[in-house]
Amino acid sequence: MRLLIDECLSARLRDMLAAAGHDAAHARDFDLLGAPDTQIMAVAIEHDRVLVSADTDFGEHLARSGATLPSVVLLRRPDKTPESQADVLTANLPAVETDLAAGAVVVVLADRLRIRRLPLGNEQASVPPTAGSP
Repeated sequence: MRLLIDECLSARLRDMLAAAGHDAAHARDFDLLGAPDTQIMAVAIEHDRVLVSADTDFGEHLARSGATLPSVVLLRRPDKTPESQADVLTANLPAVETDLAAGAVVVVLADRLRIRRLPLGNEQASVPPTAGSP
């Protein structure tokens, strides 16, 4: 999966996801440190990448705009270490790959995944996470 890791997450997460076989890039790789959210989203769309962040502003931007891209994975878990984030993403991305390819926001919570198809306002699904969860 092609991922763009937001600047609020460690570049180490990019390295761990790349080691797990994902095409992962960090905001730093695109000179996006300090860039507005809308620019980060535009780069994700331009480079066909799923945006991975802990910043809920991306969901708000998508809701206001009615956009169908980019897909976003929001990490909303208490364990914020890059190792834990990489484990939970590696374990759960295959289960939501179809949703992300179609356009979705996937919120990774401590006890479940919440999936909302884009544009926001559609029905949402909630599924239990797989291995790598607390």
